[in-house]
Amino acid sequence: MAKKRDVLITEVALRDGSHAIAHQYTVDQVAKITKALDEANVPYIEVAHGDGLAGSSLQYGLSRTNELELIEAAVSVCKQSKIAVLLLPGIGTMKDLKHAAELGAKMARVATHVTEADVSAQHIGLAKELGMETVGFLMMAHMAPVEKLVEQAKLMESYGADVVYVVDSAGALLPHEVRDRIRALKQHVGVEIGFHGHNNLSLAMANSLVAIEEGATRIDGSVRCLGAGAGNTQTEVLVAVLDRLGKETGIDLYKMMDLAEEIVAPMLPAPQEITRDSLVLGYAGVYSSFLLHTKRIAQKLGIDSRDIFVELGKRKVVGGQEDMIVDVATEIAKKREKSPVS
Repeated sequence: MAKKRDVLITEVALRDGSHAIAHQYTVDQVAKITKALDEANVPYIEVAHGDGLAGSSLQYGLSRTNELELIEAAVSVCKQSKIAVLLLPGIGTMKDLKHAAELGAKMARVATHVTEADVSAQHIGLAKELGMETVGFLMMAHMAPVEKLVEQAKLMESYGADVVYVVDSAGALLPHEVRDRIRALKQHVGVEIGFHGHNNLSLAMANSLVAIEEGATRIDGSVRCLGAGAGNTQTEVLVAVLDRLGKETGIDLYKMMDLAEEIVAPMLPAPQEITRDSLVLGYAGVYSSFLLHTKRIAQKLGIDSRDIFVELGKRKVVGGQEDMIVDVATEIAKKREKSPVS
């Protein structure tokens, strides 16, 4: 009889990791990675455009392959893992969610900005009607006080969410801030609590462990750290650390190591590491998926990408406001022209 898992890990390399490779996944790559994850007994595997269902666009980045084909491929090779999809209301629609469910997706993760849970009601409701396990995903969690986070989590719970996640989209939260947030949710929310970290300040693992200490039972990981910004909590490392702590994940550690080294690593355009740009994302509190967009416009205009990130952080720009990257960059470039360095 299989042991009960103390922590349920959702692998996000095929969704969040899409940001790191500019949404260029092929059907063959997704099938190969998913099959290996399934064989390693990973319970949930998220597959979608980096910005969720229907994210492929000029604003968010065009996908090489239609995500429905990727979802279908992933489902076709799974014998035990469940395929999850991410949906951001306003980007993805109810129709997109239905298509994903028809293809065999079993979990819907409905994501909103941390103060906008009210826009998720219909989508969470539909996911439940479709028989999907349903997760409320509160993004950019550093931007709201604990009391507000609790209020928004309770809304998602009231709409029918089975799990509510604290999502550190900017990789900006410090361990004590994660502790405060998870502890408050455990005290006030009746469903399971999850945590999704980014490694921009090299704290994804530490923050994930703090979340588990405070009672989170759902944690996101990404094999080889593949994700937006400096990536997410590295799944194979997380599995090893949790094993050392006596926490059961049910995942085969050696198979995860082999997958990371032999399948995922050769696909990476560059090693997933903390660079000056991803560090500034966490430092300034900016949405991690802004990384590549900002680097491109900074290079085009001949300005320092860090200046763009810092200004975006000051303006509290959030996901969905990618057009602001160009606006801010253009303003900085114009200021430089007016006051040339002597």
